[in-house]
Amino acid sequence: MSGTIQSGTFAGMSRAQLTERRAKLQEALLALAEGQKAVSVAYTMGNGSRSVTFTPADEDRIRGLIRQINGALGLRRGAIGVSFR
Repeated sequence: MSGTIQSGTFAGMSRAQLTERRAKLQEALLALAEGQKAVSVAYTMGNGSRSVTFTPADEDRIRGLIRQINGALGLRRGAIGVSFR
């Protein structure tokens, strides 16, 4: 297998880059499931109040990206077929 993805969304990225990205996505998915990600933060300083709003993470989108990366890396999803004789 080549060290660089040749086609698709991840073309030009190395397998190492995709593996690292997948690990970060898995961490984000766990943090989201554990309720660790803030969507809106507000605070008051001496000269007034401030607020910051982030786009909420979407679990389905994160899972979809993980599946796409797994596919680009050639990782199978699900059980491996076994036959008995």
